[in-house]
Amino acid sequence: MYHFFASAKKWYTNPVPPVPKNLPYLEQEVTMQAAERIIIALDTDAEQARVLAEQLKGKAHWLKVGMTLYYSAGPAIVQEFKSMGYKVFVDLKLHDIPHQVRGAARSVTLAGADMLTVHAAGGMDMMQAACQGAEEGAAGFSSADKRPICLAITVLTSLDASALESVGIKASLATQALKLAQLAKEAGMDGIVCSPQETAAIRSQAGTGFVLVTPGVRPLGSELGDQVRIATPAHALKAGADYLVIGRPITEAADPCAAFESIVKEIQNDR
Repeated sequence: MYHFFASAKKWYTNPVPPVPKNLPYLEQEVTMQAAERIIIALDTDAEQARVLAEQLKGKAHWLKVGMTLYYSAGPAIVQEFKSMGYKVFVDLKLHDIPHQVRGAARSVTLAGADMLTVHAAGGMDMMQAACQGAEEGAAGFSSADKRPICLAITVLTSLDASALESVGIKASLATQALKLAQLAKEAGMDGIVCSPQETAAIRSQAGTGFVLVTPGVRPLGSELGDQVRIATPAHALKAGADYLVIGRPITEAADPCAAFESIVKEIQNDR
């Protein structure tokens, strides 16, 4: 792991693009509180996840259940967190033939997901199948709740230009992310997941009402870990992100609650 200050050269040689001015979304009044915008990634085992959930109860609003936790604890962990008052982002990044993804999206919805992900690279038909599966799953509830927020992954924040080229994609990171975001919108997805570096351009292209979730967010002074395309919480929000996914700076902190509250203050103080 690289410490933020020790890796300053790397940070500034791959800068976050400036946020364009005078865009409509920047002029809108922010209705969500800072704490509601943070999704805490519980990329841990079930025991540690439960401890963190108890510690953060009453402070955080969203928890993310990714592959590590979902595959070890199963769908029941989603309802467990929801019973504690959390909204749950089930981030499994589904990517398969449309039939399989439709069934998986239905199952994840029935598990209680408030937000789910598929890979935009799976194509138009696969994304449409995911939306259909989510609708079918939501129909299984007696309440009037809508389907979960269906998001498409654009380009993983752990990838840089050379990594993208190594898998046969010649387009730049920004071009590829914009292309996949547009495809996701056309497929009827509710939004996308993108790095902070592409957020402003995608927001400008997609307009308002299209949900942008941004991982790769690191508070000032945090270690970068395996993330490559990153930004601070304040910059990601100013660029047009609706939600920020933050994991290790909170979950690996000596005091997770204090770390969470510090990020909330960092956001509030930069408005």
